[in-house]
Amino acid sequence: MLRSLKLSHLAAGAIAVLVGYTSSVAIIFQAIEAVGATQAQANSWLIALGLGMGLTSLGLSLWFRMPILTAWSTPGAALLVVGLKDVPVEQAIGAFLFCGALLTLTGLTGWFERLSQLIPDRLANALLAGILFQFGLSAFTALNDDTTLVALMGVSFLIGRLWFPRYNIPVVLLAGCFWAGQSGSFGDMQQLDLSLSLPVPVMPEFSFPVLIGVGLPLYIVTMCSQNMPGVVTLRSAGYRPPVSASLTVTGIASILLAPFGGYAFNLAAITAAICAGPEADDDPKTRYLASATAGVLYCCVGLGGATVISLFLIAPKALVATIAGLALLSTIGNSLSHALSNSQNREAALITFMVTVSGISFFGIGAAFWALVIGLGVNQLLTNRTETNAPASAPQAR
Repeated sequence: MLRSLKLSHLAAGAIAVLVGYTSSVAIIFQAIEAVGATQAQANSWLIALGLGMGLTSLGLSLWFRMPILTAWSTPGAALLVVGLKDVPVEQAIGAFLFCGALLTLTGLTGWFERLSQLIPDRLANALLAGILFQFGLSAFTALNDDTTLVALMGVSFLIGRLWFPRYNIPVVLLAGCFWAGQSGSFGDMQQLDLSLSLPVPVMPEFSFPVLIGVGLPLYIVTMCSQNMPGVVTLRSAGYRPPVSASLTVTGIASILLAPFGGYAFNLAAITAAICAGPEADDDPKTRYLASATAGVLYCCVGLGGATVISLFLIAPKALVATIAGLALLSTIGNSLSHALSNSQNREAALITFMVTVSGISFFGIGAAFWALVIGLGVNQLLTNRTETNAPASAPQAR
């Protein structure tokens, strides 16, 4: 296997890890803050997430000889930022375990195809767009905090979209860090922690409102917005991914690592495309070495969780907010486009989006769940109404 390893495999794996972290680690950090985790627990989250992605990617890639790359659930992290406010960390861990159990059960029973049909695609996209909306908005509201920095990152983002879209987010991050360093916007560099982190387990508690308001939406968002695109990415690259086995492995990893902060793992899409494309290797049969390389690098980065956390502690808040918002901008746009593309029952998707953005909460259950319930109800009502009012077929001429 090592004889087949090429520089292109190493480059593709490294880029995938860089894109994976720079595009969403800021959201993970905000989720950690939302739950009020201690510094040791925050470091543990980064260890669990890095090792979870690394070990599952490495194992699935080597076992099936396919570029199967896994990831933490980015929209799931965005959901946690909203849903975990005022939720004890023990109850949050209970919700993670519940989500992991549902993911594992889905993989073991082969429910994936049926589950994908229960929730209309436009409602799933509307839910995702609503969850991510505030993060996209943060890239613009941050202009008030540091106009020059955010404007520079915005210009870099537009240039990157035109000339090097694959490396856009890493370049934007580098441009922001360079300017922040030159202008003295970074905090005290002595706070940078270069030590290895240690896993910190948390005993879970199970609260029904938290399970329904956080655990269930986390599962739904992970399935609809992460696993579905992940499967499509591999299939479009010419592979027949082992869907049930992959879901089972990521579900079990979620269960095992949930007490340490590994809230949900799933098939990757954007980063998987880097490892599954011809840039990784002209030979599709050996592209799995790129995702295996990414798995090893994810493990290494995960062990340095304390360093990652300390970097974000000293980084300007405007930089963190902007990189998160710009990274999710295309996802928000694509989700809204898919959600509203069909004029039939467009109102159901729009209502789902608006309820999610509203942040309402009833009985301790967050907006994502109510958005899905209301959206499904409106969708069903309008569908039945349309079918009832549909004109009867014209009688045949005699």
